[in-house]
Amino acid sequence: MIEQIYAYFTIEILYFWVNLGVLPFWLILIFFPSSNINKFFVTSILPILLLSGAYIFALYKSYLNMYDFIGNFELYLSISNLSNLFSNNLFLILFWIHFVSINLFVGGWMVRDSQKLVMNKILVAFPLTITYLIGPLGVFIYWLIRIFYAKSINLYE
Repeated sequence: MIEQIYAYFTIEILYFWVNLGVLPFWLILIFFPSSNINKFFVTSILPILLLSGAYIFALYKSYLNMYDFIGNFELYLSISNLSNLFSNNLFLILFWIHFVSINLFVGGWMVRDSQKLVMNKILVAFPLTITYLIGPLGVFIYWLIRIFYAKSINLYE
């Protein structure tokens, strides 16, 4: 049975489930930011545990396929080395899980921060959606909106 599960979870299937798996969390963040479901499931450790499990599984598959982990450090040397790394599906899925995890974590922070400042939920939904799709641009838009609600620019909070 374990072999069947292992054979089922190819890199493509893992990519599909990671993308499908974060959608409910994002929908709760956007449409139900002040609900208890959000508090207990989305802004808790649960999504990080699930995505960490997917990451560990991808690392395990990489290890079994004799992936050159030391070669990953070459990405810092040139853009062409980074491009070469992205041609490998194992590295790509590790990067994608990393990206999705950080975006979800930041989305949860944005919701908690907006609740502290009593920001309009509909207004916060826009940068949350942009953060889900693009990441840093959504955080920048949220920061611009946050300036007006906080009535100050604070670069270290």
